[in-house]
Amino acid sequence: MQAFHIRYRNAQGALMRILNAISRRGIDLTSVHAEYDGQHHSVMLLLDVSQKQIGQLSREWHSIVDVIDVRSTVGLRGHEESWAPHPPASAGIGEQSRAALA
Repeated sequence: MQAFHIRYRNAQGALMRILNAISRRGIDLTSVHAEYDGQHHSVMLLLDVSQKQIGQLSREWHSIVDVIDVRSTVGLRGHEESWAPHPPASAGIGEQSRAALA
């Protein structure tokens, strides 16, 4: 697993261009977390990629005009649960709501 931290200006389509670089290569997004970071925005991505793909993605992200900084670190195996997406709020409704509808 590889963790990428990307800072970018919140211009129209900037985040989509960042994510599109991953999508075009058919890489699964393990985790995505985007947030406001002072004057700019940042996105943290957790991906299972090869060394070649790391280089390709880094080059493409650096070529995006609105990207300010790209950093990469090795994600720790076994700590993926801290990156795991949270279930939607409606996930726990289940049987109760079905009974109410009947």
